[in-house]
Amino acid sequence: MSDDSQDEQQIKTPGNVQRFPIPATINLCIAAVQVLGAFVIFYFTSLASAWWQILALSSAFGLLGNSIYATIHEAEHGILHPTRWINDTVGVLLALLFPAPFHLIRQGHIGHHRRNRSDDEAFDLYFEGDRPWLKCLILYGILTGCYWILVAISNVVVAIAPSILNRRFFEFDRPSVAFMDSLNPGYRWMIQLEGMMACALHAIIVWSLEIPLLHYFLVYFGFGFSWSAMQYVHHFGTERHVLKGTRNVWLFAPIDFLWLNHNWHRAHHEQPTVPWIYLPTLSAELDATDREFLLTQYVRMWRGPRKTHERVENKYAGKIIQ
Repeated sequence: MSDDSQDEQQIKTPGNVQRFPIPATINLCIAAVQVLGAFVIFYFTSLASAWWQILALSSAFGLLGNSIYATIHEAEHGILHPTRWINDTVGVLLALLFPAPFHLIRQGHIGHHRRNRSDDEAFDLYFEGDRPWLKCLILYGILTGCYWILVAISNVVVAIAPSILNRRFFEFDRPSVAFMDSLNPGYRWMIQLEGMMACALHAIIVWSLEIPLLHYFLVYFGFGFSWSAMQYVHHFGTERHVLKGTRNVWLFAPIDFLWLNHNWHRAHHEQPTVPWIYLPTLSAELDATDREFLLTQYVRMWRGPRKTHERVENKYAGKIIQ
């Protein structure tokens, strides 16, 4: 079997359900605790007045929000719960806390597994004919949390005008065009509905708890900044290969566990339908246990994009996400 066929098979083939059964009960309990934790933080945000209280709540929500995203990530791959409607319902509800339309970020993430390290998704590189300033703007936007702000704003945009999800509005940026080309138009009405739900939920939270908007944003940005800053830390500078172009990182053991082993990223990309609970074991089987310190990798990304003449085709270009 060719390398290309092996890549496609690994991306499309479901995980071995006998060896790696989905820990459905554990996942649902985790999701419930995460939601409870989020609303506890919202409640204390409504009471906070001192800067150090906002800072503490922002840091706490940074840790919790990335844990919530890790659970959303399981739902994106259909491995949060074996019953599809339960899997997707929990994914939709948790994504409201991101906030983002689940069926939009799901397509973005599945597309990431197809485009990884190709010319359609290499944020740390630029090519002949590219605009280096735009590549810098995008990479530093990721590193500073602006990427999360754009995703959060997208709730309002898709709620009002879902037709914005069209390649003609994004011709200036190759990765955005590749993303738009992969979107399934059958999900558009769901994306619009979920965008409306996200806007309504956060308006209700702010109004009912009487949280000052600035405080709410600052607490949320604790998550937004940390999530955005880590979005490419697993991939920058790695091999230009859809499966191998990733690295494992570590922070601290309790945090790695809180984030559902998301930092065991090499094993996840090689076997994306294996649930989080098995990733350390799977990494050992794949001889992929090397891990690098997350903060060191984050600092290295600040060197900015580098010019390259190596071109890597996206073998899945134009394929619609199912």
